[in-house]
Amino acid sequence: MADKPKGLSEAPLPLLKGEYALEYASPVKPKATKREPAEPAHHDGHRDRLRARFADVGAIALADYELLELLLFRTIPRRDVKPLAKALLKRFGTLSDVLNAPLHLLREVEGMGRSSALDFHIVVAVHQRSLQSGVLGREILSSWSAVIAYCHAAMAHETREQFRILFLDKRNALIADEVQQTGTVDHTPVYPREVVRRAIELSATAVVLVHNHPSGDTQPSRSDVEVTQSIIEIAGPLGIAVHDHVIIGRNGHTSLKALRLI
Repeated sequence: MADKPKGLSEAPLPLLKGEYALEYASPVKPKATKREPAEPAHHDGHRDRLRARFADVGAIALADYELLELLLFRTIPRRDVKPLAKALLKRFGTLSDVLNAPLHLLREVEGMGRSSALDFHIVVAVHQRSLQSGVLGREILSSWSAVIAYCHAAMAHETREQFRILFLDKRNALIADEVQQTGTVDHTPVYPREVVRRAIELSATAVVLVHNHPSGDTQPSRSDVEVTQSIIEIAGPLGIAVHDHVIIGRNGHTSLKALRLI
């Protein structure tokens, strides 16, 4: 082999700058990083024990804040969520109030993210749908407690009044459930002729009227009674019965029929 010309260094050639540099540069391997465990060890034991208690004996063995913890585990894997669960109950009052709180209010609680808030609303939606499926197509007058439970789940925590109609067939089976109007915190416009028109469209032979009072007071107003009487007067000659008008509040309900107001 020929001798190396004098003056040449043994040092490697410097990398070229510019567009050709990549052709000569050796690939740089990223530094290996230590993977963070999904759940720190000091939380694993508590979470496992809480899940085990729920699996063994169900919700009866758990406090409300512990049930909230189980939900929060899903979206907050790397933090102790017991303080957050207790903070939510302190802010909103009851477990039901926490789950039904508006998203923007839930997120005002420190540590509460959008995903966790959405999880709460998903749980509520699944619960409502399951209760609805329990009455849809069934003879509701013999399943009245199930109907009230569904209406309470669907309306009790609404911040504005809703006017809901349960449409029934000749067997008094539920064929449709619709919110006809949504109003303000203390008023919902109701149009009796629209109620009857919709009943005719669905071939309903009876209806149950339901609306909520966000204030929590379920006593019927004079307007509630008057609009019910107007619907009865229009629907009666057309063969459509009004079985009841129920007012839903957070802590109960009132039936106009039970009060002998219809």
